[in-house]
Amino acid sequence: MYDTLREKYDRRVQAGEIHADPGQLAVLEPLETVRRAVEEAAGEKRGFSLFRKKAAPIKGLYLWGGVGRGKSMLMDFFFENVAIPEKRRVHFHAFMQDIHTRLHHVRQSGAADALKPVAEEVAKDARLLCFDEMQVTDITDAMIVGRLFGLLFENGVTVVTTSNRVPEDLYKDGLQRDRFLPFIALLQERLNVHHLASPTDYRQNRLSGAEVYFAPADASARQAMQDIWEDFTGGEGGPLTLRVKGRDVVIPQFKNGVGRATFWDLCSNALGPGDYLEIANTVRVLILEDIPTLGRNNFNEAKRFVTLIDALYEAKVRFICSAAAIPEMLYVEGTGAFEFERTASRLREMQDADWGRES
Repeated sequence: MYDTLREKYDRRVQAGEIHADPGQLAVLEPLETVRRAVEEAAGEKRGFSLFRKKAAPIKGLYLWGGVGRGKSMLMDFFFENVAIPEKRRVHFHAFMQDIHTRLHHVRQSGAADALKPVAEEVAKDARLLCFDEMQVTDITDAMIVGRLFGLLFENGVTVVTTSNRVPEDLYKDGLQRDRFLPFIALLQERLNVHHLASPTDYRQNRLSGAEVYFAPADASARQAMQDIWEDFTGGEGGPLTLRVKGRDVVIPQFKNGVGRATFWDLCSNALGPGDYLEIANTVRVLILEDIPTLGRNNFNEAKRFVTLIDALYEAKVRFICSAAAIPEMLYVEGTGAFEFERTASRLREMQDADWGRES
């Protein structure tokens, strides 16, 4: 017997795994429509005939809404319940990084048009592409996504994606945005746009009243950080590589908008404001471990940490960390100690239970 997504969702509610949410319930029907169409198309392909007409393209879904509303959970739920093998679920940044790697290899072979064979290769492996957190901030990505997705759609790929932005706001204020606008039109043509208007911010609720700054960074703090990571992600996740002006910026662990790294991962390398802005635009929660005491011995790392906190603060990213000392005692002497007082104040403000809550 064929169980619908609504029936499966209701069973999870009855089992106490999730709470019924009106915004999420409204998305189940459009997701079910895509699921059935993709599965039926896969069945027709297996029964291929020379005389059968080419199948009509399947409209995908563009699911947007505020952070913490359950978009990624619904994407996981949908993906797990689509009964075809040719499917792929990936963060949009990671997908574009993969595309650039493939393009590089194809260009080395001397191909005049590298994008076409790359799109065909992706389409051969995945009839359904599920993207988490679609956003475009890099001009290199912005200049190729229109034709890339046009080729994917021509090759029969169905796309389901989540985003924090409506399609019209993608690559907002970006360089040469007029060249990007056809991609927005293509998304609106090939994907049904649905607003996940949940009244509840589940991600925020997980942290309301919870401790988010652990000092000192001892075994107890490490366990607390691990517990938080498992609560957000189920303990899963993998590295995410962001491409910033030709450089790779790596978040060692990432899943569903939650990033996890050590202080040294993000502050010991020669990263600049643009790199930290990209991190802040990508993660909605950052778990940062092992912040040391700061001073003249690690002055460059301390400056990068200040820049990172500024970027996270301005982007309203939820920040969870373990540190050698309380904020006011992290940087007590040496050049930059006075300037660090603002960072310490921000670290205190970011511990508030309402920090990052959307108005």
